[in-house]
Amino acid sequence: MSAKSVQGPGGKKPASAATNLIAGGGAGMMEALACHPLDTIKVRMQLSRRARAPGAPKRGFLKTGSEIIKRETPLGLYKGLGAVLTGIVPKMAIRFTSYEWYKQLLADKDGMVSGQSTFLAGLSAGVTEAVAVVTPMEVIKIRLQAQHHSMADPSISQRGFGALYRGVSLTALRQGSNQAVNFTAYSEFRDRLQKYQNTTDLPSWQTMFIGLVSGAMGPLSNAPIDTIKTRLQKTPAEPGQTAIQRIVNISKDMWKQEGSRSFYKGITPRIMRVAPGQAVTFTVYEYLKGVLEKGREMLPGGTYEE
Repeated sequence: MSAKSVQGPGGKKPASAATNLIAGGGAGMMEALACHPLDTIKVRMQLSRRARAPGAPKRGFLKTGSEIIKRETPLGLYKGLGAVLTGIVPKMAIRFTSYEWYKQLLADKDGMVSGQSTFLAGLSAGVTEAVAVVTPMEVIKIRLQAQHHSMADPSISQRGFGALYRGVSLTALRQGSNQAVNFTAYSEFRDRLQKYQNTTDLPSWQTMFIGLVSGAMGPLSNAPIDTIKTRLQKTPAEPGQTAIQRIVNISKDMWKQEGSRSFYKGITPRIMRVAPGQAVTFTVYEYLKGVLEKGREMLPGGTYEE
């Protein structure tokens, strides 16, 4: 993989923190609104125990989705959306801002970033967003999505603040590996297209396509982590049991009672959720970043007014 400059197109300064905040937040909000139903279906499939019953019919993502709509109305597909929207702006702001910061930190003396450094920057950004925002947001979201009737979940408040960070190690591992693969693949694809077409401005459809492809790579690489994490965050903790013991017990239980395929439950809707989500995120982010950076250049001093 070729080294890339930390500078923006045409040797300009990299995007400011304000640009990353607004562009990332807007992109994340669009992604959540468009793809949240598929995430709800994925969570229900991962929490399903039907595979334990001998002879039980398989239930795919279309069947799962239709059952949610039938029993809970179409609004059931949007359970947990409030938690996602509440966390999406800081999540995306942290993701893009920290990624750019880590890239600059890992750049060589000439301001060039290698493929390995891009991977590490993505890994670090994923871990940072997992600890800061994603873990508590997902605990609330999964509890709400797992409910078949009430839209409220009193268990969070009853179990205290610590319950919001259940599964933080697995979430950090999943987010870190996701963003490491995602940013590395996206950066490499974009760099190759820019060189091939001799331009720094790619059309939106190309940005969407490479975002779709790079977005699918993360889920394929860490599906077991995501499934175990979902079970861990849904299941109440046993007194005196460490996080590692719970992870090992959940993994053993899944392997013994449901087989190896249980670790890949929900992989289809997860890819269908994450890949289009990344396509939307990168496309909207690149578009808003371009608009905001042009606006910044027009202001006196080249900075945003506070």
